[in-house]
Amino acid sequence: MEHGWVKRNKWIFAAAPAALALFIWIGGEVVMHLWNWLLPVLFGWPLITFWQALGLLVLCRILFGGHGGRGHDRFKWRRPSAERWGRMTPEEREKLRQSMRSRWCGSAETTGGTGEPS
Repeated sequence: MEHGWVKRNKWIFAAAPAALALFIWIGGEVVMHLWNWLLPVLFGWPLITFWQALGLLVLCRILFGGHGGRGHDRFKWRRPSAERWGRMTPEEREKLRQSMRSRWCGSAETTGGTGEPS
């Protein structure tokens, strides 16, 4: 027995592999053409194949793209921090500033509380 949503949207399950393959193919082609257009002329580097371009895409994803699982909002931690900051009194904020200065810039006594050496 199929669930209602699955029954109504079977085309999504059939089209997903084709859409993924198309997306990968387009990405590889774009990287290959951009590389072969720019880098040999600018730096004298060799031309690359489609498969090398896909390898570059995967490598860039591993090095710079993260590994998913967190959605598109990479700065979720900022919201709670901003809310906490908004609830602090001016005295609490200054105490936190001093604590951070002493932690990251040396002790507040040696810097005169300004973050710069005296």
